[in-house]
Amino acid sequence: MKRRSFIQKTALTALGTGLFSIPPNPIIKQLRKRVAPSDKLQLGVIGCNGMGRNDLLSHLKMSEVECVALADVDQNVLYRQALDVEKIQGSCPALYKDYRELLDNQDVDAVIIGTPDHWHCLTLTDALSAGKHVYCEKPLANSIEECTIMLSAARRYNKMIQIGQWQRSGSHYEEAIDYIRSQKLGNIRLVKVWSYQGWMPPVPIKPDCAPPAGVDYDMWLGPAPRRDFNPNRFHFNFRWFWDYAGGLMTDWGVHEIDIALYAMNAKVPKSVMASGGKLAYPDDASETPDTLQALFEYDGFNMLWEHATGIDGGNYGKTEGIAFIGNNATLVLNRDGWEVHPETETKNGVTSDRVAEMPVQGRQGDYLSAHTRGFVQAIKNNNPALLKCGIETGSIAAINAHMGNIAFKTGRKIYWDEARGRFKNDAEANALIKANYRKGWKLPVV
Repeated sequence: MKRRSFIQKTALTALGTGLFSIPPNPIIKQLRKRVAPSDKLQLGVIGCNGMGRNDLLSHLKMSEVECVALADVDQNVLYRQALDVEKIQGSCPALYKDYRELLDNQDVDAVIIGTPDHWHCLTLTDALSAGKHVYCEKPLANSIEECTIMLSAARRYNKMIQIGQWQRSGSHYEEAIDYIRSQKLGNIRLVKVWSYQGWMPPVPIKPDCAPPAGVDYDMWLGPAPRRDFNPNRFHFNFRWFWDYAGGLMTDWGVHEIDIALYAMNAKVPKSVMASGGKLAYPDDASETPDTLQALFEYDGFNMLWEHATGIDGGNYGKTEGIAFIGNNATLVLNRDGWEVHPETETKNGVTSDRVAEMPVQGRQGDYLSAHTRGFVQAIKNNNPALLKCGIETGSIAAINAHMGNIAFKTGRKIYWDEARGRFKNDAEANALIKANYRKGWKLPVV
């Protein structure tokens, strides 16, 4: 049976059993125009669910991008995405269960990596060594050690790499950062960074079971420890288990921490301490803390990260955001916009604001589309300056977030030695830098 017919038959069977629904995407199809084959960027996707899918659809808004290959260990996801792509571009991509076969496809110029975090290091380094440009979802990796390896691979292979911290491509973020750097806020002594996720319910405890039909579960685990399949640890919810990810600290944290440190021209802390735990849902199935505060010490300022699941009552009435607290005013920034709350002072009996109050400056446009467009333009123009979030930027956010988790796991204040790339006099914390792949899997050697 031809691949296209097989995909359609399998997907329609899945639709009939209610496994998934694939609506047509006429808007993206209408945006696309005819482009000469010589002008096309031919794209592959490794990990087609969740943000892998969203990143692909964003790329396909650009007429010069064509999806020629998909790889996923879950055939249901693979076939669903293949149908979506065919409806948009009118041609069916080649399909692979093993991403390494996709990388052998010489037609592929660049790849999107949308796998769970514990796979990012292997897939990115393999893609670079195969000569592909890479758009990799955040966080960069699931350990500090992997981040370091990926940075070395990027330097060796010299390809375009964009990390999916798309807030970097947001114009209102740029405006807010310009204001912060203007020094109008005065001396900034504290930056608060937070993510309150009220939509997140407890993860119910479920028994282990057989993997779903069509899933290569051993390949899904990859370098992670061998465990029996449990639906809680699979699609989406993998984020709340240490084997594969770092909870909200690395999931949301890298977005917000990235902007905070970029605005403050900071990269690594001098020390970190953290406290929290499973305080909202102590008996659910997840491992990572649902409530956490982490305090990072940098030269001249502190950064306080906090997250909470099941509630939306974040700082300044916002579920997520960053507050730059200065002597003259506080600038509050999140995905909806930014605003300035001035401090007041009284002189000769007259009270006035130290700086002008700034009402909300709103969001402008589709930032994910701007982010993916920047990646494509960087490739076409061979210009890394067009990348808003290159691999070094992605590594800074990921490493800081992992430090927050390490401080939580150790339960004490930890001190970073920037020159040596390790914690000072702390064997336990340094052990948590490591990736620790299971037998049969090896860290890449660059």
